[in-house]
Amino acid sequence: MPTTASRPRPTRIDALPPFPEGWYLIATRESIEKKRLIEKTWMGEQIVAWCDETGAICVADAFCPHLGSHMGPTVGGRVRDGCLVCPFHGFTFDTTGQCVATPNAPAPKAARLKVYRTREILGLIFAWWGTGGRPPQWDLPEEPAAGPKWSRVLTTTLRFRGHPQETTENSVDVEHLEYTHGYSNVRPTEMAIDGAYLKSAFDFTSVRRTAGLFDVVADVSAVAHVHGLGFSFVEIHEKGIGMHSRMWVLSTPVDGTFVELTLATQVHEIRKPGQFFKGLGFLPVSLRHRLMARLFISEERRYVEQDVVIWDRKRYRSPPRLCQADGPIGKYRLYCRQFYPDLQLRVTPPSRIGLAKTVERPAHQGQA
Repeated sequence: MPTTASRPRPTRIDALPPFPEGWYLIATRESIEKKRLIEKTWMGEQIVAWCDETGAICVADAFCPHLGSHMGPTVGGRVRDGCLVCPFHGFTFDTTGQCVATPNAPAPKAARLKVYRTREILGLIFAWWGTGGRPPQWDLPEEPAAGPKWSRVLTTTLRFRGHPQETTENSVDVEHLEYTHGYSNVRPTEMAIDGAYLKSAFDFTSVRRTAGLFDVVADVSAVAHVHGLGFSFVEIHEKGIGMHSRMWVLSTPVDGTFVELTLATQVHEIRKPGQFFKGLGFLPVSLRHRLMARLFISEERRYVEQDVVIWDRKRYRSPPRLCQADGPIGKYRLYCRQFYPDLQLRVTPPSRIGLAKTVERPAHQGQA
């Protein structure tokens, strides 16, 4: 039996690499179509995004391959006939990234933008970021069923110092739900890992003060479907008021220091409001629909703001000094290591330590 001195020590990491591989939010289709051309710092890169006349969206490096001009709208870049036009010499690029025209000469075939692979889910536009330019290593799930019984997708975004591994860790850190957010009877029911897909399910009880007059007690079941560190899809059932909702928690690194955390949510219509919401019965179903969606995203933002205060000032600890109540945080961190292919850690893959198993997913979850 090895002595204490001869046992291998756990590898210590005091700072996470800033950009884990994965799919990360760019913007909503609505915002891209409204602005025609957007620019932003995303995963440490300067990018632009626009939409052509067929609805195809391009996410590309912001710098022209001709002589390097930035092509964002703040510099003078513009979209004309569905193509991006460089403000410096008028080189024009279609949504495949290919230069298709110049003002005074044939378009050089070698002039091509660096473009990112994209996916769209209910109007949310994602792009793949791979270490060293690696192609996608997994796909996002299929779009969930929508239709008139679901509200439109509402979004809200917070910006703070943080890292997507730390924010996504909340999906398995059920202990903090009670201590930080005041939930009670928190009961983990399932955690499973299959490649880049992680499922975490738990039940809890929440108490909400309504109109400052009385408390509403809700028994809640939540199932988080995590596909990498930039995409979490949470199905929520509030049994007390008969409400089904779903929320995307989308954490995107900006520049290696800040992240933008976007919450996107939809609420299913409530035709028979529960006991404490009888007043909603007097509203038309469509208006009730919109009201509940806005109330829900406002409430969720309030809870996330409680986390932001901590995320903004916390320091990553590896290895963490866990206690028995901490649950599967250790397993989660092993899961995360696959998203840092350049990180030289000698770690047994999750599939060899009993973490991975076949997970039966809802049809809309697709294959990870």
